[in-house]
Amino acid sequence: MDQPQADADIPYDLIKDGSDAQFMADVMEVSKTVPVIVDFWAPWCGPCKQLGPALENVVRKAAGKVRMVKINVDENPGISGQLQVRSIPAVFAFKDGKPVDAFNGALPESQLQAFVDKLTGDMDIGKEVKQLVARAENSLELGDMGGAAQDFAAALGLEQTNPEALGGMARVYLANDDIEGAKGVLEMVTPEDQDHQAIAGVRAAIDLAQNAPSDDDMAPLRATVTANPADMDARFTLSEALSGKGDVAGAMDELFVILETELNWKEQKARKMLLKLFEVAGATSELTAKGRRRLSSLLFR
Repeated sequence: MDQPQADADIPYDLIKDGSDAQFMADVMEVSKTVPVIVDFWAPWCGPCKQLGPALENVVRKAAGKVRMVKINVDENPGISGQLQVRSIPAVFAFKDGKPVDAFNGALPESQLQAFVDKLTGDMDIGKEVKQLVARAENSLELGDMGGAAQDFAAALGLEQTNPEALGGMARVYLANDDIEGAKGVLEMVTPEDQDHQAIAGVRAAIDLAQNAPSDDDMAPLRATVTANPADMDARFTLSEALSGKGDVAGAMDELFVILETELNWKEQKARKMLLKLFEVAGATSELTAKGRRRLSSLLFR
């Protein structure tokens, strides 16, 4: 049974069915002159039926810069076993007789295009990384941690030491209360990027998270502020606790109550904390932009 195709007129030598027996000739040898994408699939696999036609469309648009070989794993389990394919669809890219890239699952066509463009050298990697990071940042602000992690990971797949992507991925770990995971990501930061604003912001967030109170301690803090709204020390403590728990917006709100009461409270302690939270939120985040506008209105009133 053949996998569904996007176009029955696709040339045989551009997109073809392969087998274990023909793998050396169809993939390894051909990849020494042109990149070859291998799609491991099976007739019973729903996601395979989604991926196949979309991937064929992208390969065909490449106009000969890449070839595609489709291998039914039910009929040909040998090569997929050697490549340790555990789930399908599984796609591998070969170049110069070696696997150079891979992914699992049915991806949207835009990501398939990026996969092929990277393989053929047609991708503007810098531009693609910026787009992925921007989309991931938006997902992060919306609370979509899965989407953010996927796009940050894709950006790092293209540029392993990109500071914005590393900082973003660390923030995803922090959002999931995994401080050690965030620290692990930061270990990949190059020496020259240690002071990058994206990395500095995450380090500040880690510092706050490490000193965060337990959930049981939050209720008394809130109760104290509710009972004594003019107790700015208690409010500042609550702001520190909220920031440590990842509620940067809530922490900023408490600081603004202090600043609206006394701009230079305790030698600008609240203002300095607010600036640190801007760093944590990220220089380009909407939260920081709104916070800076609000602070400016207090400074120049």
